[in-house]
Amino acid sequence: MKKYLPRVCDDLLAFHLRSKGAVLVEGPKWCGKTTSCVQQAHSILYMQAPDLREQNMRMAELSPQLLLDGDTPRLIDEWQDAPSLWDAIRFEVDRRDEFGQFILTGSSVPVDVRKTAHSGTGRIARMRMRPMSLLESQDSSGSVSLKDMFAGKQPIAQAQSGTIDDLAFLVCRGGWPKAIGQKQDVSLQQAIDYVDALTSVDISRVDGVSRNEASAHALLRSYARFSSSQGTLESIRKDMDSFATLGESAFSGYIEALRRLFVIDDLEAWSPNLRSRTAIRTSPTRHFVDPSIAAAALGASPANLIADLNTFGLLFESMCVRDLRIYSSALGGSVAHYRDKSGLEVDAVVHLRNGSYGFVEIKLGGESAIEQGAQTLKKIMEKIDQKRMSSPAFLMVLVGLGDFSYCREDGVMVVPIRALGV
Repeated sequence: MKKYLPRVCDDLLAFHLRSKGAVLVEGPKWCGKTTSCVQQAHSILYMQAPDLREQNMRMAELSPQLLLDGDTPRLIDEWQDAPSLWDAIRFEVDRRDEFGQFILTGSSVPVDVRKTAHSGTGRIARMRMRPMSLLESQDSSGSVSLKDMFAGKQPIAQAQSGTIDDLAFLVCRGGWPKAIGQKQDVSLQQAIDYVDALTSVDISRVDGVSRNEASAHALLRSYARFSSSQGTLESIRKDMDSFATLGESAFSGYIEALRRLFVIDDLEAWSPNLRSRTAIRTSPTRHFVDPSIAAAALGASPANLIADLNTFGLLFESMCVRDLRIYSSALGGSVAHYRDKSGLEVDAVVHLRNGSYGFVEIKLGGESAIEQGAQTLKKIMEKIDQKRMSSPAFLMVLVGLGDFSYCREDGVMVVPIRALGV
């Protein structure tokens, strides 16, 4: 059996089990939800087990409580196949009045949540899981702690060594657990297979609506071309190949299906207390849950990315956003982006529940790019109304290439992505 590589969310799952009756772990297929949850479960119900699937589905309708019997925490894998289990679990949590009873995993949002009588509030904690970060896949030293940066510590540490070729490979490989530790050609194939399965099967199966595979591929390619931008959905629709054009209604259905499958992972806009004259744009930044989806949809190899540094930079930004989201989740935080109508834009804002936040500019590397990122960060500092909000905990340029992290004389931190961790 392949050795389990610890995930950042392991501790968060353990905490939720100590503080709630049940935990719902959601995320895209193949991201490792079941494998991680098995580490903490004491009994397991596989809803999609071929020899038991029909029986389990029937039992879920007739007497769902029988499926819940077992040592706790009991893992209910792919619970969304039988939405009636939700209310049964909520009821059982109330009846037992104990924490840590159930773990639910789901690779899609149920089609009709109205069939559930209760939201699960107060009983069921929700936790989002994504493909592996570079720290989790052991491609980052983790020597620079995001938590320490919020505490005011300067990130002077060594990064995991690597070349631009290595970086391009990491973008195209993505964070799929099955891709980690394989030969390069096998690793790269995993994202390609994911996209093929998504467009041929999953995008129709998620809600029972038949969708065209060619149209789905065309949509993914267009979405990929808008990676790390604030392009509108209508712009994406019009960008699709002419042979696979979708009407507005059909297009919306495809987009909703991708959201239900946790494939689209857009970055929402940050709304801070800035000077009143600043008009903030609220359009989300377009991202897939993993940059490898965009690379596979575009048919881009590592060599292709190196030959097209613009596309490389956009997909690298997506990878950095993925990792920042994973690391910030361990701190109870989240990530957004900032852009105002003057054109000032910051790639990522990491903010915690206590009000602390940090600004991040993302660059592939090079002194001129780092300088540009630092100047952008200092410009936004001028717009902060310090009477209404605190100053940021840090200003960081997150780079792809570099052997060390360091702090510039102006206070801007420069951190290679292969040094960053929780």
